[in-house]
Amino acid sequence: MAAAPPLFASFKYADSLTVVGISFCTAVVCEAISWVLIYRTSSYKSLKSSIDKAAKKLETMKTENPSTKLTIKKSKTKKIDRVETSLKESSRDLSLFKIKSGAVVALVLFVVFGLLNSLFEGKVVAKLPFHPITIVRKMSHRGLKGDDATDCSMAFLYLLCSISIRTNLQKFLGFSPPRGSAPGGGLFPMPDPKTN
Repeated sequence: MAAAPPLFASFKYADSLTVVGISFCTAVVCEAISWVLIYRTSSYKSLKSSIDKAAKKLETMKTENPSTKLTIKKSKTKKIDRVETSLKESSRDLSLFKIKSGAVVALVLFVVFGLLNSLFEGKVVAKLPFHPITIVRKMSHRGLKGDDATDCSMAFLYLLCSISIRTNLQKFLGFSPPRGSAPGGGLFPMPDPKTN
């Protein structure tokens, strides 16, 4: 008895769609892990609300009409500095809070990448609609034989899909970082130009 052919085996874009589908499923699994470990916890919710409040307060303080008196201006600058410091500290705490989930998600992505690499090793999964520059060609043609620069390996397609799908899925589910957490926050904040 012959084995049944895979569902998309005769389809022209079967390998590409398989990589995109696995990338989408991986993004869903990673976001589910993040939800369990981060987004549903009360400490995350309180950190996120404090970042949102501080960002709104900072925005309103910076857009208020500047006063002419020097003493009022200095006190306003001190208040703005305090709010900015609070915002940076909350952003740093949020980044530290996400490390646990980040490690688990990295492990899942590593395992899935290894599985895909073994399935599609040396196989062209897509054709690029352009001739890439040298540095992109080294990534897009990784592990492939031949000289056709438009051949795309699984690693490059998976990288592009993972970045775009997961980011958009986070926005769709409402898990994107709070709007005030990006500038100067994180584990390694930018130096403050006022202290130099």
